[in-house]
Amino acid sequence: MRKVFAREAPLTHRGEHYQIPYAGADASGLGKPLKSILHPKPDLQIYTAAITPAGLRTAGEVADGVQPFIMSPERSELITEPVLQNIGVVPPLPGYHEGLRRLADRYGFLLIFDEVMTGFRLAFGGAQERYGILPDLTTFGKIIGGGLPVGAYGGPAHIMDMVAPLGPVYQAGTLSGNPLAMAAGLATLRYLRSHKSTIYTGLEMLSARLTEGVTAAARDAGVPLCCNRVGSMFTWFFTEGPVTNWTSAARCDTKAFARFFRAMLDNGVYLPPSQFEAAFLSAAHTEKDIHQTIAAAKQAFARAPA
Repeated sequence: MRKVFAREAPLTHRGEHYQIPYAGADASGLGKPLKSILHPKPDLQIYTAAITPAGLRTAGEVADGVQPFIMSPERSELITEPVLQNIGVVPPLPGYHEGLRRLADRYGFLLIFDEVMTGFRLAFGGAQERYGILPDLTTFGKIIGGGLPVGAYGGPAHIMDMVAPLGPVYQAGTLSGNPLAMAAGLATLRYLRSHKSTIYTGLEMLSARLTEGVTAAARDAGVPLCCNRVGSMFTWFFTEGPVTNWTSAARCDTKAFARFFRAMLDNGVYLPPSQFEAAFLSAAHTEKDIHQTIAAAKQAFARAPA
Protein backbone atom coordinates (compact mmCIF):
# COMPACT_ATOMS: atom_id res chain seq x y z
CA MET A 1 0.00 0.00 0.00
CA ARG A 2 3.02 2.27 0.34
CA LYS A 3 3.34 2.10 -3.45
CA VAL A 4 -0.31 3.04 -3.94
CA PHE A 5 -0.45 5.99 -1.53
CA ALA A 6 3.17 6.77 -0.63
CA ARG A 7 2.16 6.29 3.00
CA GLU A 8 4.05 4.34 5.60
CA ALA A 9 1.66 3.07 8.25
CA PRO A 10 -0.96 0.37 7.73
CA LEU A 11 -3.61 -0.02 10.42
CA THR A 12 -4.32 -3.63 11.21
CA HIS A 13 -7.74 -3.59 12.80
CA ARG A 14 -6.68 -6.51 14.97
CA GLY A 15 -9.78 -6.64 17.10
CA GLU A 16 -11.72 -6.58 13.87
CA HIS A 17 -14.84 -4.44 14.21
CA TYR A 18 -14.79 -4.62 17.98
CA GLN A 19 -11.88 -4.94 20.35
CA ILE A 20 -9.93 -8.01 21.33
CA PRO A 21 -8.13 -10.76 19.45
CA TYR A 22 -7.09 -13.81 21.43
CA ALA A 23 -4.02 -15.99 21.77
CA GLY A 24 -4.65 -19.68 22.09
CA ALA A 25 -7.70 -21.58 23.27
CA ASP A 26 -8.53 -25.02 24.59
CA ALA A 27 -11.55 -27.08 25.64
CA SER A 28 -11.86 -25.09 28.85
CA GLY A 29 -12.73 -22.07 26.74
CA LEU A 30 -9.71 -20.03 27.76
CA GLY A 31 -9.19 -17.44 25.06
CA LYS A 32 -6.60 -14.98 26.32
CA PRO A 33 -7.37 -11.34 25.39
CA LEU A 34 -4.49 -9.24 24.13
CA LYS A 35 -4.04 -5.57 24.85
CA SER A 36 -4.55 -3.40 21.81
CA ILE A 37 -4.95 0.20 20.73
CA LEU A 38 -8.50 -0.47 19.64
CA HIS A 39 -11.92 0.67 20.71
CA PRO A 40 -14.44 -1.71 22.31
CA LYS A 41 -17.33 -1.07 19.95
CA PRO A 42 -17.83 0.16 16.40
CA ASP A 43 -18.18 3.86 17.17
CA LEU A 44 -17.82 5.86 13.98
CA GLN A 45 -17.51 9.11 15.93
CA ILE A 46 -14.26 7.77 17.35
CA TYR A 47 -13.00 7.05 13.85
CA THR A 48 -13.97 10.50 12.65
CA ALA A 49 -12.27 12.15 15.61
CA ALA A 50 -9.17 10.01 15.21
CA ILE A 51 -8.57 10.71 11.52
CA THR A 52 -7.58 14.28 10.81
CA PRO A 53 -5.79 15.81 7.83
CA ALA A 54 -3.51 17.85 10.09
CA GLY A 55 -1.48 15.08 11.70
CA LEU A 56 -1.48 12.24 14.17
CA ARG A 57 -4.12 12.50 16.85
CA THR A 58 -5.43 10.05 19.44
CA ALA A 59 -9.10 9.48 20.04
CA GLY A 60 -8.57 9.21 23.81
CA GLU A 61 -9.59 6.47 26.18
CA VAL A 62 -12.84 4.88 25.07
CA ALA A 63 -13.17 2.09 27.65
CA ASP A 64 -11.42 1.09 30.84
CA GLY A 65 -8.22 -0.80 30.14
CA VAL A 66 -8.18 0.06 26.43
CA GLN A 67 -5.38 2.22 25.10
CA PRO A 68 -6.14 5.15 22.82
CA PHE A 69 -7.21 4.28 19.33
CA ILE A 70 -4.85 5.97 16.92
CA MET A 71 -5.11 6.81 13.25
CA SER A 72 -3.34 9.40 11.12
CA PRO A 73 -3.04 10.65 7.55
CA GLU A 74 -0.03 8.33 7.26
CA ARG A 75 -2.29 5.31 7.51
CA SER A 76 -2.49 3.58 4.17
CA GLU A 77 -5.15 0.95 4.81
CA LEU A 78 -7.52 -0.55 7.33
CA ILE A 79 -8.02 -4.32 7.33
CA THR A 80 -10.96 -5.85 9.16
CA GLU A 81 -12.99 -9.02 9.34
CA PRO A 82 -16.54 -8.15 8.23
CA VAL A 83 -17.92 -10.60 10.81
CA LEU A 84 -15.91 -11.10 13.98
CA GLN A 85 -15.06 -14.70 14.87
CA ASN A 86 -12.16 -14.82 17.31
CA ILE A 87 -14.32 -14.00 20.30
CA GLY A 88 -17.08 -16.09 18.80
CA VAL A 89 -19.37 -14.86 16.05
CA VAL A 90 -20.24 -11.18 16.52
CA PRO A 91 -21.91 -9.41 13.60
CA PRO A 92 -21.34 -5.72 12.88
CA LEU A 93 -23.84 -3.18 14.09
CA PRO A 94 -26.08 -1.71 11.37
CA GLY A 95 -24.28 0.99 9.42
CA TYR A 96 -20.80 0.07 10.64
CA HIS A 97 -19.32 -1.12 7.36
CA GLU A 98 -21.08 1.67 5.49
CA GLY A 99 -19.38 4.11 7.85
CA LEU A 100 -15.96 2.55 7.27
CA ARG A 101 -16.50 2.79 3.52
CA ARG A 102 -17.39 6.48 3.77
CA LEU A 103 -14.38 7.23 5.97
CA ALA A 104 -12.00 5.33 3.69
CA ASP A 105 -13.27 7.34 0.73
CA ARG A 106 -13.11 10.60 2.66
CA TYR A 107 -9.61 10.20 4.10
CA GLY A 108 -8.02 8.22 1.30
CA PHE A 109 -7.07 4.90 2.88
CA LEU A 110 -7.87 1.45 1.52
CA LEU A 111 -10.61 -0.61 3.13
CA ILE A 112 -9.58 -4.27 3.12
CA PHE A 113 -11.92 -7.13 4.04
CA ASP A 114 -10.36 -10.26 5.50
CA GLU A 115 -12.75 -12.83 4.05
CA VAL A 116 -10.64 -15.87 4.92
CA MET A 117 -13.57 -17.17 6.99
CA THR A 118 -16.56 -15.39 5.46
CA GLY A 119 -15.58 -15.65 1.80
CA PHE A 120 -17.89 -17.98 -0.19
CA ARG A 121 -19.47 -18.96 3.15
CA LEU A 122 -21.97 -16.21 3.92
CA ALA A 123 -22.85 -15.95 0.24
CA PHE A 124 -21.14 -16.78 -3.02
CA GLY A 125 -19.87 -13.21 -2.91
CA GLY A 126 -18.97 -13.47 0.76
CA ALA A 127 -19.71 -10.87 3.40
CA GLN A 128 -19.40 -8.02 0.93
CA GLU A 129 -22.32 -9.45 -1.03
CA ARG A 130 -24.33 -10.10 2.12
CA TYR A 131 -23.78 -6.58 3.48
CA GLY A 132 -23.64 -4.77 0.17
CA ILE A 133 -20.23 -3.17 0.80
CA LEU A 134 -17.41 -3.16 -1.74
CA PRO A 135 -13.95 -3.05 -0.13
CA ASP A 136 -10.85 -1.96 -2.02
CA LEU A 137 -9.10 -5.29 -1.48
CA THR A 138 -10.22 -8.71 -0.28
CA THR A 139 -8.20 -11.58 1.15
CA PHE A 140 -9.18 -15.24 0.90
CA GLY A 141 -7.93 -18.48 2.41
CA LYS A 142 -8.08 -22.14 1.58
CA ILE A 143 -11.69 -22.07 0.34
CA ILE A 144 -10.24 -20.99 -3.00
CA GLY A 145 -8.11 -24.14 -2.93
CA GLY A 146 -10.97 -26.47 -2.13
CA GLY A 147 -9.56 -26.83 1.40
CA LEU A 148 -5.93 -27.14 0.31
CA PRO A 149 -3.35 -24.62 1.57
CA VAL A 150 -3.49 -21.44 -0.48
CA GLY A 151 -4.33 -17.79 -0.06
CA ALA A 152 -5.10 -14.91 -2.38
CA TYR A 153 -6.00 -11.25 -2.47
CA GLY A 154 -7.71 -9.21 -5.13
CA GLY A 155 -9.10 -5.84 -6.03
CA PRO A 156 -9.42 -3.33 -8.87
CA ALA A 157 -6.85 -3.17 -11.64
CA HIS A 158 -5.30 0.14 -10.57
CA ILE A 159 -4.24 -1.53 -7.31
CA MET A 160 -3.43 -5.01 -8.57
CA ASP A 161 -1.33 -3.59 -11.41
CA MET A 162 1.11 -2.47 -8.74
CA VAL A 163 2.08 -6.12 -8.24
CA ALA A 164 4.87 -7.69 -10.31
CA PRO A 165 5.31 -8.33 -13.16
CA LEU A 166 3.21 -5.27 -14.06
CA GLY A 167 4.24 -3.18 -11.07
CA PRO A 168 7.07 -2.66 -8.57
CA VAL A 169 5.65 -4.73 -5.68
CA TYR A 170 7.22 -8.19 -5.71
CA GLN A 171 5.22 -11.10 -4.36
CA ALA A 172 5.94 -14.82 -4.47
CA GLY A 173 5.37 -17.90 -2.35
CA THR A 174 6.02 -21.62 -2.25
CA LEU A 175 2.32 -22.43 -2.72
CA SER A 176 1.51 -19.65 -5.18
CA GLY A 177 -0.37 -21.17 -8.09
CA ASN A 178 0.09 -24.72 -6.81
CA PRO A 179 -1.57 -26.90 -9.49
CA LEU A 180 -3.32 -29.26 -7.06
CA ALA A 181 -4.78 -26.44 -4.97
CA MET A 182 -5.84 -24.51 -8.07
CA ALA A 183 -7.59 -27.54 -9.58
CA ALA A 184 -9.40 -28.30 -6.32
CA GLY A 185 -10.29 -24.65 -5.85
CA LEU A 186 -11.70 -24.25 -9.34
CA ALA A 187 -13.81 -27.37 -8.91
CA THR A 188 -15.14 -26.13 -5.56
CA LEU A 189 -15.94 -22.60 -6.72
CA ARG A 190 -17.54 -23.81 -9.94
CA TYR A 191 -19.76 -26.12 -7.92
CA LEU A 192 -20.72 -23.33 -5.52
CA ARG A 193 -21.49 -20.99 -8.40
CA SER A 194 -23.69 -23.49 -10.22
CA HIS A 195 -25.54 -24.53 -7.03
CA LYS A 196 -25.60 -21.24 -5.12
CA SER A 197 -29.37 -20.89 -5.41
CA THR A 198 -29.83 -24.03 -3.30
CA ILE A 199 -26.64 -24.29 -1.22
CA TYR A 200 -26.88 -20.95 0.59
CA THR A 201 -30.62 -21.09 1.21
CA GLY A 202 -30.18 -24.62 2.52
CA LEU A 203 -27.35 -23.57 4.82
CA GLU A 204 -29.42 -20.66 6.12
CA MET A 205 -32.36 -22.93 6.89
CA LEU A 206 -30.38 -25.72 8.56
CA SER A 207 -28.22 -23.29 10.54
CA ALA A 208 -31.30 -21.51 11.88
CA ARG A 209 -32.90 -24.83 12.81
CA LEU A 210 -29.75 -26.02 14.59
CA THR A 211 -29.02 -22.86 16.55
CA GLU A 212 -32.64 -22.31 17.54
CA GLY A 213 -33.03 -25.95 18.55
CA VAL A 214 -29.98 -25.95 20.82
CA THR A 215 -30.89 -22.55 22.29
CA ALA A 216 -34.40 -23.81 23.05
CA ALA A 217 -32.96 -26.93 24.68
CA ALA A 218 -30.79 -24.76 26.94
CA ARG A 219 -33.76 -22.59 27.86
CA ASP A 220 -35.85 -25.65 28.74
CA ALA A 221 -33.01 -26.93 30.94
CA GLY A 222 -32.56 -23.56 32.65
CA VAL A 223 -29.04 -23.09 31.24
CA PRO A 224 -28.09 -19.45 30.49
CA LEU A 225 -27.26 -19.38 26.78
CA CYS A 226 -27.55 -17.01 23.85
CA CYS A 227 -26.58 -17.41 20.23
CA ASN A 228 -25.15 -15.20 17.52
CA ARG A 229 -25.47 -16.39 13.93
CA VAL A 230 -24.67 -14.99 10.52
CA GLY A 231 -25.55 -17.43 7.76
CA SER A 232 -23.87 -20.75 8.52
CA MET A 233 -21.50 -19.22 11.13
CA PHE A 234 -22.59 -19.25 14.76
CA THR A 235 -21.57 -19.35 18.40
CA TRP A 236 -23.49 -20.46 21.47
CA PHE A 237 -22.40 -18.16 24.29
CA PHE A 238 -22.86 -19.43 27.84
CA THR A 239 -24.27 -16.17 29.14
CA GLU A 240 -27.66 -14.48 29.17
CA GLY A 241 -26.44 -12.10 26.50
CA PRO A 242 -26.67 -10.34 24.24
CA VAL A 243 -23.04 -10.61 23.11
CA THR A 244 -22.03 -7.60 21.04
CA ASN A 245 -18.32 -7.17 21.87
CA TRP A 246 -15.48 -8.60 23.93
CA THR A 247 -16.78 -7.12 27.17
CA SER A 248 -20.06 -9.01 26.89
CA ALA A 249 -18.38 -12.16 25.51
CA ALA A 250 -16.02 -12.21 28.48
CA ARG A 251 -19.00 -12.71 30.80
CA CYS A 252 -19.45 -16.24 29.43
CA ASP A 253 -19.22 -19.17 31.83
CA THR A 254 -16.26 -20.94 30.23
CA LYS A 255 -16.48 -23.84 32.69
CA ALA A 256 -20.06 -24.46 31.59
CA PHE A 257 -18.88 -24.37 27.99
CA ALA A 258 -16.14 -26.89 28.78
CA ARG A 259 -18.69 -29.29 30.30
CA PHE A 260 -20.95 -28.83 27.27
CA PHE A 261 -18.06 -29.40 24.86
CA ARG A 262 -17.04 -32.66 26.53
CA ALA A 263 -20.61 -33.91 26.82
CA MET A 264 -21.20 -33.20 23.14
CA LEU A 265 -17.97 -34.97 22.26
CA ASP A 266 -19.13 -38.00 24.26
CA ASN A 267 -22.24 -37.99 22.07
CA GLY A 268 -20.29 -37.86 18.81
CA VAL A 269 -20.50 -34.11 18.14
CA TYR A 270 -17.17 -32.32 17.81
CA LEU A 271 -17.61 -28.59 18.39
CA PRO A 272 -14.89 -25.93 18.25
CA PRO A 273 -12.92 -26.45 21.48
CA SER A 274 -13.20 -22.88 22.76
CA GLN A 275 -16.06 -20.71 23.90
CA PHE A 276 -14.51 -17.94 21.83
CA GLU A 277 -14.38 -19.71 18.50
CA ALA A 278 -16.88 -19.79 15.65
CA ALA A 279 -18.72 -22.92 14.54
CA PHE A 280 -19.76 -23.57 10.95
CA LEU A 281 -22.32 -25.67 9.16
CA SER A 282 -21.40 -27.06 5.75
CA ALA A 283 -23.30 -28.23 2.70
CA ALA A 284 -22.40 -31.78 3.71
CA HIS A 285 -24.55 -31.60 6.85
CA THR A 286 -28.07 -33.00 6.69
CA GLU A 287 -31.36 -32.82 8.56
CA LYS A 288 -30.31 -35.99 10.36
CA ASP A 289 -27.14 -34.28 11.60
CA ILE A 290 -29.21 -31.37 12.91
CA HIS A 291 -31.59 -33.66 14.80
CA GLN A 292 -28.70 -35.67 16.28
CA THR A 293 -26.91 -32.51 17.40
CA ILE A 294 -29.98 -31.05 19.08
CA ALA A 295 -30.63 -34.40 20.79
CA ALA A 296 -27.02 -34.51 22.00
CA ALA A 297 -27.35 -30.96 23.33
CA LYS A 298 -30.46 -31.89 25.28
CA GLN A 299 -28.54 -34.72 26.95
CA ALA A 300 -25.61 -32.42 27.65
CA PHE A 301 -27.82 -29.78 29.26
CA ALA A 302 -29.55 -32.47 31.33
CA ARG A 303 -26.15 -33.32 32.81
CA ALA A 304 -25.45 -29.69 33.68
CA PRO A 305 -25.22 -28.95 37.40
CA ALA A 306 -28.19 -27.11 38.86
